[in-house]
Amino acid sequence: MRLWIKDPIAILAEGAERGVVVEDGVIVELVARGNEPALPVDQTFDASNHVITPGLVNTHHHFFQTLTRAHPSAINKELFPWLTSLYPIWARNVTPETFRMATRLALTELLMSGCTAAADHHYLFPAGLDEAVDIQVEEATRIGIRMTVTRGSMNLSEKDGGLPPDSVVQDEDTILADCERVLSRYHDTSEGSFIQVALAPCAPFTVTKRLMRDSVALAEKYDCRLHTHLGETKDEDDYCEHHFNCRPVDYLEECGWLNDRVWLAHGIHFTDEEVKRLGHACVGVCHCPTSNMVLASGQCRTKELEAAGVTVGLGVDGSASNDNSNLMEGVRHALMINRLTYDAASVTHFDVFRWATEGSAKCLGRNDIGAIAVGKQADMSFYTLDELRFSGSGDPLAALVLCGAHSADRVMIAGAWKVMNGLPVHIDVERLRYEHGEAAKRFLESLQ
Repeated sequence: MRLWIKDPIAILAEGAERGVVVEDGVIVELVARGNEPALPVDQTFDASNHVITPGLVNTHHHFFQTLTRAHPSAINKELFPWLTSLYPIWARNVTPETFRMATRLALTELLMSGCTAAADHHYLFPAGLDEAVDIQVEEATRIGIRMTVTRGSMNLSEKDGGLPPDSVVQDEDTILADCERVLSRYHDTSEGSFIQVALAPCAPFTVTKRLMRDSVALAEKYDCRLHTHLGETKDEDDYCEHHFNCRPVDYLEECGWLNDRVWLAHGIHFTDEEVKRLGHACVGVCHCPTSNMVLASGQCRTKELEAAGVTVGLGVDGSASNDNSNLMEGVRHALMINRLTYDAASVTHFDVFRWATEGSAKCLGRNDIGAIAVGKQADMSFYTLDELRFSGSGDPLAALVLCGAHSADRVMIAGAWKVMNGLPVHIDVERLRYEHGEAAKRFLESLQ
């Protein structure tokens, strides 16, 4: 079936003023101003009430943390004390059941904000949660969203001088064996794939050098991406200098991680020389503006990173430091914090949309999503300007960012509608809210 998505208010694509034609889940034609589709179409969707963007791509998250949003033990703290407050709570309460519910809610929330592809960095493995990756694949498949499922890991705990409790880490052999298992079972590198797997040791202060290096070898064997936290806080710099006698980027290089398979979360505290090294290695950086502001971690040097050749993507980060899973809100926050870092003319709405679409897709190693162009997957988000916040706005695309668009009216993935009239087509949102809320109650019980 050939579908003409016709006459949008505005669309984030050149030469598509009259919309796009979709066939078999792929964009096959851009219809320029004054034109009609070159070939007959089977169906038309009237987009005259919509502003269309490529589907947003989230490149860093921690789905399980939706269960501890605004948790009384962790609010008003920076990263390390925030982590030490929450680790024991997560260790006691994250089970396969609560993890499934957290994943379902995070994916649904992302989808409703206009996100069509997401990466989750899951690194917490208390007893009984050995099949975390399997759970996330099941939930992403059920909802119909694209996902890069990262097999995260931690093998340095409190007894080793690390931050996490002993009960949430695994030994290296267990980790590496499961990495191979999930890569063999789920990693799909084909065009238009819905599930891919990446390897994601958590951070320098929670994993060994051997695990970092062996992860590189597995990534090369299975042709997958590599992900970790780096350069998020000055505490991390101090930790690396104390334990490894070097800065985080030096440590990354020692472990064989300065290569184009890698994308890093946060990437705030880099020197000029380190920015150049990262660009030379074609490393990606996921900018997480909301989380960075909540935890007072610092300001990512997005412009310098891009100028050096680093791909910049966008992520919401964990829902206990961001406190929601809304990537469209993250787009607005990226504009605001980067204008504060630079100036109003240097960072535009086109920049932040690029980070959330093309840049994020490239971080995940994908060239089939992230743009509205012929040959790309038909992943698009449709926003209306009907709310009071948009009244009086002149530039529709800029208005999505400046006036604070929060949810998509429609979302299409591979040519199929996944959100219609603001609601996901396969999820009972009211029931999800109740079930997730009930699951989250146990995370507060220890405070009572």
